[in-house]
Amino acid sequence: MSHTAVSAASLASKPRVAPKFTRAGARGCAHSRSSAVKVTAAKGDVLLEVKDLTAKVAETGEEILTGVTLTIKEGETHAIMGKNGSGKSTFTKVLVGHPSYEVTGGTATFRGQDLFAMEPEERARTGLFLSFQSPIEVPGVSNTDFLRMMCNERRKSRGEPELDPLEFYGFLTPKLEQLNMDPSFLARNVNEGFSGGEKKRNEILQLAVMESEMSILDEIDSGLDVDALRDVAAAVNVLKEGDKGLLLITHYQRLLDAIHPDFVHVMQKGKIVQTGDVSIAAKLEEGGFEALTAK
Repeated sequence: MSHTAVSAASLASKPRVAPKFTRAGARGCAHSRSSAVKVTAAKGDVLLEVKDLTAKVAETGEEILTGVTLTIKEGETHAIMGKNGSGKSTFTKVLVGHPSYEVTGGTATFRGQDLFAMEPEERARTGLFLSFQSPIEVPGVSNTDFLRMMCNERRKSRGEPELDPLEFYGFLTPKLEQLNMDPSFLARNVNEGFSGGEKKRNEILQLAVMESEMSILDEIDSGLDVDALRDVAAAVNVLKEGDKGLLLITHYQRLLDAIHPDFVHVMQKGKIVQTGDVSIAAKLEEGGFEALTAK
C-alpha cells in the first residue's frame, strides 16, 4: 500500500485490479489542560468519538498524537486549526487507516463501531470519507469508472443494487451541476493534468458520490483562488445538510467564513488544547496562536 496516500480504490472488491490509494472517506464544551479537551455535542447521535488517541510514525517511532479527544454528533461541523506540525493531518490519516502511522493508545469509534478494528476500505464503505490535502493523480483510470466503482461499493455495503453506466450517469449529472463542474472532467483520468482547484472540486465530487455520513476535509481550501473556494464551499454546504457530520482542517478563517463551524478546536503538539466558537479563528487571524495562549 502506498505511503503517500491510503487507497480509495481499495473500496473495490478484492478480485478487481485497482490503483492503491484509499478514499475514506469528523454543544457545549469543557476545557482541560490535561491530555485533551472533551467536547460534548448536542445535536443528534454520535458519529465520531475519539478518546485519548495517541499515535506515532510507524517507521521512526516519533510520537505525533499525544492524546486527542473529540466527539462529533450528527449535523455538526467542527474545525481544527493549528500550526504546521501540530498533528492535524496525522489525526485525519490515523482515523482512515494510513499505514505510515501506528496507533499506540486510545480509541476511535464511528457510529459505535471500532475504527481500528476495520481495514481502510471498510471504514470508507461504512461512511467515513477523507478529502486529501494533496490529491494524487491516477493515470489510466477514468474519472467515470473510478466514481462508479466507488459508488457501487458503497451501495453494496448498504444492501442497494449497483448502478449500470447509464443509471450512474443519471445519478451523477445533478451532482456535477451542484458543484459547477464541467462534465468533460468525467472523460479525463483521475486528477491527471488537473489544476489545484480542479483536484479539490474532484475530491468534493467524490464525497457527493459516496454520500458519506462523516466527512473529513484536510485543507480543502489550500491552493484555491476566490472563485474556486466559493464553488467548493457552496457544494460542501449543500452536502453537509441534514444529519451529516463534517470535520474541517484549515489554517485560514476564509474557509470558516464560507462553511460555518459549530466548534473550532486548536491543536498543539498532538492534542487539542482549546475549543470554542468561530471567534477563535478571528483571534488567530489577528494575533496568531500567541494571542490564544497569552494570559
